[in-house]
Amino acid sequence: MPGIRGPSEYSQEPPRHPCLKINSKEPFNAEPPRPALISSYVTPVDFFYKRNHGPIPIVDDMERYSISITGLIDNPKQLFMKDIWNLPKYNVAATLQCAGNRRTAMSKTRTVKGVGWDVAAIGNAVWGGAKLADVLELVGIPKLTSVTPSGGKHVEFVSIDKCKEENGGSYKASIPLSQATNPVADVLVAYEMNGEPLNRDHGYPLRVVVPGVIGARSVKWLDSITIITEECQGFFMQRDYKMFPPSVNWENINWSSRRPQMDFPVQCAICSLEDVNIVNPGKITIKGYAVSGGGRGIERVDLSIDGGKTWVEATRYQKAGVPYIADDMSSDKWAWVFFEANVDIPKSAEIVAKAVDIAANVQPENVESIWNLRGILNTSWHRVEVRVGRSNM
Repeated sequence: MPGIRGPSEYSQEPPRHPCLKINSKEPFNAEPPRPALISSYVTPVDFFYKRNHGPIPIVDDMERYSISITGLIDNPKQLFMKDIWNLPKYNVAATLQCAGNRRTAMSKTRTVKGVGWDVAAIGNAVWGGAKLADVLELVGIPKLTSVTPSGGKHVEFVSIDKCKEENGGSYKASIPLSQATNPVADVLVAYEMNGEPLNRDHGYPLRVVVPGVIGARSVKWLDSITIITEECQGFFMQRDYKMFPPSVNWENINWSSRRPQMDFPVQCAICSLEDVNIVNPGKITIKGYAVSGGGRGIERVDLSIDGGKTWVEATRYQKAGVPYIADDMSSDKWAWVFFEANVDIPKSAEIVAKAVDIAANVQPENVESIWNLRGILNTSWHRVEVRVGRSNM
């Protein structure tokens, strides 16, 4: 692609914040410490998790950079940045979450394959850009279209990013055309993150943001958009990021028997505490995040200090001074909520958190019931241990 290239080695990687916990150096995959994650409702770019599959692409000439829109359409086009900038700009607060978030806890049950994420492979940003529905209108696809006259039913995004899973080919993923052309779905062709141009780790100069869906579908470093009949046949749609039952192993797996994962389930995690903590007896404050896919708001977050025998409800909030009401116009439907509660810890205990969304979806109690060989979508109750004693604080 003119103006941008995907290098084959890692000598020109961008700088990263030293506080990040590095889970993989090449390709670079890292997450912030738990407390940093909940220090701000809008996650600073430096603290937003980094999920990569290869060396970071390099822009050599922004004037020459463009994306092509082709496939089952009558009017293919090549669009430059000025064409995207000329479309109405929207800012959408949306939480992105890697499907492997909390994989390390799942691997304690049985070994799984994948990057060892703790609870911070997630972040919330204000993404700025053009709606994909407006971009597709430039090639003659009206809003709220489910199928083109030529039979196109899916929109495939192809990256400049080269990865070993595609045998050196491009990272790619797709979403249904009905979602892509629905303005209410808020799918963006984004060029800004938190009011600034995208940085290199997060897709500069152009990426897709698909709110409410696992991060693997929000393709970075956009190269092309193709209208196709079936779902994308790339590795990360067909041979990864699918949910299998605990009985499936690498000997009996049948990838074609499951659909690619899209919406992420209801999720929450405690971020003010580590897995094991030493605390003084008395009151402590428990804080964390909760989020659900598909734009479903969080109805409540329940906390227990006795391993799940009894529960109290935590306070939920998004922005200071604005009451959070799930599914209300005043709330960011695609974004996480923070929760907080002050609890009395008279003795050593297991603290548990679980969230419930507006559709009454609730997190499963045990990780064993949702264990899968790829370690994705660990949404089991989040548990941390506190031991009452003399702390070092």
